[in-house]
Amino acid sequence: MVEYSSTSNYVITGVGAKALDLYDPPLTSETLSDETVSLVIQAKFNRRPDLLAHQMYGSARLWWVFAHYNRDTLVDPIMDFKSGTRIIAPRNFTVQGTN
Repeated sequence: MVEYSSTSNYVITGVGAKALDLYDPPLTSETLSDETVSLVIQAKFNRRPDLLAHQMYGSARLWWVFAHYNRDTLVDPIMDFKSGTRIIAPRNFTVQGTN
């Protein structure tokens, strides 16, 4: 059985017989700002949520935050992350151990 370190994003996600359970992100009042921003995905971020996450939050590993906040718009979090698409995102997001 695989066990993740206490600083891993997966530490609270269950592990099944063959794969991880559904990801349960560590979203708390300490990690999220009270403010969200609405933005239109620019061409340089077309299908690259990792690049936008790095620019906004300092870590490409936080790309999933956009998918979490835009579940109806980004059904496929990579292929639907297209330039011209309007999304919302928390102004700030930090999780220990994501850099």
